[in-house]
Amino acid sequence: MNKEVSVENKPHLNEKSYLKTSFIRQNILPILAAFIWGTSFVAQSIASKTILPFGFNAVRNWIASAFLFLMMLLFKLYQKKQGKAAYSAYLKASFKIPKGMDIESFKKKQKKDLVIGGTLCGLALTVAMNLQQSGIGDSGAGKAGFITVMYVVLVPVFGFIMGKKTPAKIVVSVILAVIGLYLLCIKEDFTIERSDIYLLCCAVVLTIQILVVDHYANYVNGISLSWFQFTVVAVLSTILMLIFEKPPEIQLIKNAIGPILYTGIMSNGIAYTLQTLSQRGSNPTVVSLLLCVEAVFAVIFGAIILKEEMLPREIVGCIIMFIAVIISQIPIRENKNRNKSKNKSKNKSKNKSKNKNETR
Repeated sequence: MNKEVSVENKPHLNEKSYLKTSFIRQNILPILAAFIWGTSFVAQSIASKTILPFGFNAVRNWIASAFLFLMMLLFKLYQKKQGKAAYSAYLKASFKIPKGMDIESFKKKQKKDLVIGGTLCGLALTVAMNLQQSGIGDSGAGKAGFITVMYVVLVPVFGFIMGKKTPAKIVVSVILAVIGLYLLCIKEDFTIERSDIYLLCCAVVLTIQILVVDHYANYVNGISLSWFQFTVVAVLSTILMLIFEKPPEIQLIKNAIGPILYTGIMSNGIAYTLQTLSQRGSNPTVVSLLLCVEAVFAVIFGAIILKEEMLPREIVGCIIMFIAVIISQIPIRENKNRNKSKNKSKNKSKNKSKNKNETR
């Protein structure tokens, strides 16, 4: 379940319209992002046959950076037309402004948070994207999709490491996820492909990226954060390409222009921005559950476009992993909170009746 929303200090929205936009942002946007990412696995798999990982990620992220920079300019033009009063109302309605901080001070804070948050997200994505691209060529789109969505189980696990309580459902989901990964990745002779190790490491780093986005999405514009992080990825991937690879030839880029444009604009430019927008004011574990549907889309489109087939053992592993993901998101805590509230109301009613009897 998503966090409760408050319509206080939201001068340009009534309660119904705010709840409606919050529902779309927190539920529909993650599913759209998952669809784009799922189909992007197919595009990445095709491109991996032509261009090396660092070169591919350098090109796609420069395209994403340019696309998002254009979106930022359009957004700023829209802000100017709306005026300062409307923009101040937008800031109050959309972000967590610390108590006692005025709008001008918050704008300065936003710039600082953009640099810090964008850099951290960019560093995490540089590692994750290049690990994923290195592993997807040998593992295939469908298998890569399911291994990557392990971040859904890892998000609450990392929460436990940071001191949060871990419910029994998380323990169960982790055990099931390990079993699923064993069936999906470990062969009968107890060996594991290097590509699968890359994808597992990618899932770990994506978990970090989701937690960083969860924090900074409450203070920074989603488009700006996406632009900054992909610019960082583009710069770092270009440096890594020049060190470890040769720059891709123009003909190779032309041959893979479809996958490059799709992953650059749709996957990076749009889907990651949708992720950032959907995480603002939301529960990160709920959003990550919706995002994990990308694995299903990856398998479907991998089978349709790339004619990929999985072994029965691998299919069972995917099913067990998906069950683990769903179990990890069952809202048990909320039921406890409801029971607590019921008990409190009962206690209040009992106290009232006692007070009445005493006065009598």
